[in-house]
Amino acid sequence: MNKRFVYFICLVAAMGGLLFGYDWVVIGGAKPFYEVYFGIADSPTMQGLAMSVALIGCMIGATLCGSLADRIGRRWLLIVSSLIFFFSALGTGAFNSFTAFLCARFVGGIGIGVASGLSPMYIAEVSPSDIRGRLVSLNQMTIVLGILGAQVTNWLIADDIQGGIITADSWNALMGWRWMFWAAAVPSAAFFLLALFVPESPRWLLLKGRRKDAEEIIRRLGYGELEFPEDVADSRPADGGMKALGRHAKVLSLGLFIAVFQQWCGTNVIFNYAQEIFQSAGYEVGDVLFNIVITGIANVVFTIVAINTVDRWGRRSLMLLGAGGLCLVYLALGCCYYLQVTGVFMIVLVVAAIGCYAMTLGPCTWVLISELFPNSIRAVAVSICTFALWVGSSTLTYTFPFLNSALGSYGTFWIYSAVCAAGFLLLYRQLPETKGMRLEDMGNN
Repeated sequence: MNKRFVYFICLVAAMGGLLFGYDWVVIGGAKPFYEVYFGIADSPTMQGLAMSVALIGCMIGATLCGSLADRIGRRWLLIVSSLIFFFSALGTGAFNSFTAFLCARFVGGIGIGVASGLSPMYIAEVSPSDIRGRLVSLNQMTIVLGILGAQVTNWLIADDIQGGIITADSWNALMGWRWMFWAAAVPSAAFFLLALFVPESPRWLLLKGRRKDAEEIIRRLGYGELEFPEDVADSRPADGGMKALGRHAKVLSLGLFIAVFQQWCGTNVIFNYAQEIFQSAGYEVGDVLFNIVITGIANVVFTIVAINTVDRWGRRSLMLLGAGGLCLVYLALGCCYYLQVTGVFMIVLVVAAIGCYAMTLGPCTWVLISELFPNSIRAVAVSICTFALWVGSSTLTYTFPFLNSALGSYGTFWIYSAVCAAGFLLLYRQLPETKGMRLEDMGNN
């Protein structure tokens, strides 16, 4: 294996994850400032719309990802997604109208939806089976680095808050939130330039009958015949793989559940609604932004643990560990909110939840989605599962303010605990182990 080249193209593809993570979370830090600017601080409906409109774009981007990836190839779609990120970052920070702001966030969501499915799929298709989990997990690493980058950027830009008071004429309300979004333009431009040097997926080329082109890239990757056997070409999809979906309904249903469960487990509301969660625990806005950075660091650290364990412990073990661990942490977190516990212990529990998620459900979901399906339906199946993931994410994000208002923080986290318990039982019964398997053998067991 040409290790340097393989890691280079996987890291470039994973830059889609970096921008996905940044764009997804940056709004959480900008939230208290743009709400004052647009005058929606007292409107839960508008607040929920601002937070969830990008997720609607994610669903559309995820829907388009599969057909476009089969039609124009993985490489060109990576390039297109980098341009979407670039222009949406500029537009989101530039607009003075709330409607235009929502449109820019919607476009950015399309980029997230495309990249979230495409990046791990591309990495899986160019990776050897023995380290595929590690390489696909690099995408999750860049996601959490993007999250941390957004958290640090938000904290640094907003570090002049005095007494937790945000006024309409303050710099943060007028300009600070704009720079939080504009900062994403720099890595977006870098992603575009580097993506120009990434080769097409050999498996996609073989599915299109372009064997000579595929063999040339395989030589550059330094792989042997066993990694890209003859049966790749024999599984060429008909109609973008749609006709073959019915024959793999069981594995597709499992993929859909895994995708939705990653969101409904509840951890991502900590990133999107960190302000409310930490304020409920007794912290002011300035302290909240610092605490969010702590959670981001924990996210990175435990994702590194996942990269080093996913190919040794296996996907199934980590998914079960994540579901069971989060069930217990959320149960404790809900009890602490019910008993009105405040202070550093609440941060410890939140970090425990993020750490558990970061080394299990976070990366393993993307690994499983990218490798569960046979070649003939992979692009379409990944697209469908990614769409389902963003449906789960949008419903989770939009409903949290209402749940939090109706049930309190304790009731909301107890619901997430129950969801995790149910997820553990289903995964225990249905999820097979996929570590070390060839992509060509997926869907046959």
